[in-house]
Parts: sequence; structure tokens; C-alpha cells
Amino acid sequence: MHADVKCPSTRRLFVTDKSRWSSTAAAASTAKPDIENAPLSQDNRKPKTGILMLNMGGPEKIEHVEDFLFRLFMDRDLMTLPVQNKLAPFIAKRRTPKIQEQYRRIGGGSPIKMWTSLQGDGMVKLLDEMSPDTAPHKFYIGFRYVHPLTEEAIEEMERDGIERAVAFTQYPQYSCSTTGSSLNAIYRYYSSKPTKPSMRWSAIDRWPTHPLLIECFAEHIRRELEMFPPEKRDDVVILFSAHSLPMSVVNRGDPYPQEVGATVQHVMEKLNYCNPYRLVWQSKVGPMPWLGPQTDETIKGLCQRGKKNLLLVPIAFTSDHIETLHELDIEYAQVLGKECGVENIRRAESLNGNPLFFKALADLVHNHLMSRESCSKQLTLRCPLCMNPVCGQTKAFFASQKH
Repeated sequence: MHADVKCPSTRRLFVTDKSRWSSTAAAASTAKPDIENAPLSQDNRKPKTGILMLNMGGPEKIEHVEDFLFRLFMDRDLMTLPVQNKLAPFIAKRRTPKIQEQYRRIGGGSPIKMWTSLQGDGMVKLLDEMSPDTAPHKFYIGFRYVHPLTEEAIEEMERDGIERAVAFTQYPQYSCSTTGSSLNAIYRYYSSKPTKPSMRWSAIDRWPTHPLLIECFAEHIRRELEMFPPEKRDDVVILFSAHSLPMSVVNRGDPYPQEVGATVQHVMEKLNYCNPYRLVWQSKVGPMPWLGPQTDETIKGLCQRGKKNLLLVPIAFTSDHIETLHELDIEYAQVLGKECGVENIRRAESLNGNPLFFKALADLVHNHLMSRESCSKQLTLRCPLCMNPVCGQTKAFFASQKH
């Protein structure tokens, strides 16, 4: 499993027809994210409300890849390995060259910190206007596997004297492997300290059907459909692609597949079911059974059945990352598409810098603050076959916060 990337110097890396493969590959290999100049215009006023934007993160530079992979394979909330302390560094070192090459092909590093900063900045500007009682608002970035780590962000929030802290997952659909892991990191941070949190915590732990999120996805799909030849447009199959999960996780009762499906259904309803569509799953790793059908196998199967105009839509990610820029754009759209003989294959841009998405984030936080709820009722329910005791402790931590 890898995580995360987008090159901000290009609107998207897409393939539209056979004549575009070579030029797209060239763009992918030369575009370089302007990560170090990510916007950050938060002022110096003492913040009252802190919004911790939680995500997996991704290596900003090639030399950060091994450290990123090491933290990922050490995360017992994500996976359990035999003798994990020894096996994790071995796997990370072995996989580093391959993953480094993938990052080189998409610009040399992950822009997810840049996109998160841009989104957070847009969000807090709107929040200060929408909710003066809880202002000033400040966003913080908490990644699981690269700096700034979740624990580092919490320490900064404590130093800033935040009164109200919101743990805001940047995964719209909840999974124990993603949002659950990030929330567990917050609980573990405090459980290792002798003192209680100085700020009141709450969590926005899922938002798969928020109206503005749905509108953003629909807007990007409409725009991309217009780029297909008019005579082919109605025949385009929309493939909503999400990161897959091992069936062992699904069978424990993880709500992720159902919540991704809910997002897809709402988006297609917004689009008046304009085209045929499927929900497919990408990024399977290893020999064990994973949730399917796989995105690449679906592309092959559709082409064999004469459906050769395809639109790929990343539906579980809000920013471009390695699974969109390399896996979808290069491995599937360029290489696999050519092998299968597709006529037109495109990829909808992730939500990235869409101002409507900033509004969605602000609306989510504003409504959450006004609700005075510590978390969703769904968060308080453990997976029926959960094997991780920390999950129960984390849920109790957030449920017990008083507002």
C-alpha cells in the first residue's frame, strides 16, 4: 500500500486519446510540485479554535520515502505483521527504490502538504466570517507517516493555547485503517502523558454525503465528460475508483465500503445518472483477498466487451497523490489503456484547489461547532469483530469530551 500526489503546475495529468500518451508521460516526468512555497497566510492572532486536518501524508522529497514507508509498515492500526519491529524496516528498505521511482515520475515528491495548506487556509478564512464566536480559527496539519506528524501538531496546538480542538479527517469515508488510525494517534498521545488535554476535543470523523462535497465531485465529472468527443459522450463509462481494503478488514465490519458507495450514489443522483458507472477498487497489495473488482481488471474487462471510452474518478481522495498521479494516470490510463486499446480514457481532477471545496470544509466545521457534539454516533460503535482494544479507548476518549 502506498499513499499519496499532484503536480500543481498542471491542472491534471490525463490521457484523452492515443495521441496524448507520450506528451502526458513527458509532463508527468518533468512537472515538479512547488511544495516549499505552499500558501500559509494564517495571522499571528492567538487562535481560539484549532482544526487538526488529519491525513496519511506523503514524502515531499525522494530521500523521505524510506522513512515514510517505515512508519506506514509500523502502524499496527493499519496492518499487523509478525515481528513487526524487524519486518517493517526490512519491507520498507526493500520497497523504497520502486516507490522512489514512482515519485520521480510524478515530479519528485508528494504535494499533499501543499494542497492541505491551501485547503486549510481557504477553510479558516471562511470560518472566521461564518463563526465569529469561535474565531480566530487556525488549521494544523497532522500526518500519520511524515512530518508534521499528528503528535507534533497536537504539541503545537497545546503551545498555542487552543480552547477548542477539532480533529477533522480529510478522508470523507471512514475506515479504521485511515481515520481510525489518526484518531488512535491522538488518544495514544494523551494516554502517554500524565496530564489531561488542556483543550476540549471533538471529531469530524466522516462526511461521505455532504452536499458540497457531492457537488464538487459532480462538477469535476461534468467538466471532464465535456472533453470526450460528442458522439462518444453518452457511451462513457464512469469508473469511481477508491483504495481497496483487505477482506479481513471488511469482514470485521469496517464501514468504509458502504460509505464510499453512499458517496457514489449521491454523486450519480446529482448527475441524473447521465452515464453507466461502476464502483471499483485500486491499490491491492499482496496475495490475500482484497475488496474488488480491481480498477485495472475492470478496465481490461470493459475493453474486451467493447466499452472503450472511460472516465476514472478518484472518489475516496480529495487531493491528488500517488494513487491518482501514478497508478491511475500512468499505470492505468497510459500503459494499461494502450495495451487494452481504449479509444478515450480520462481522469477527473481531484478536488485540490477548488474554492467550492474550501466552502465544503468550512461548512462542515461550522456545522460541527454549532452542533456541540463531540463526534458522530457512528464513531462510538466499534466494528462488530474489532480486534484492536485501542479503538474502544479512542472512541471513549472522544465520546467523553464535554462541550
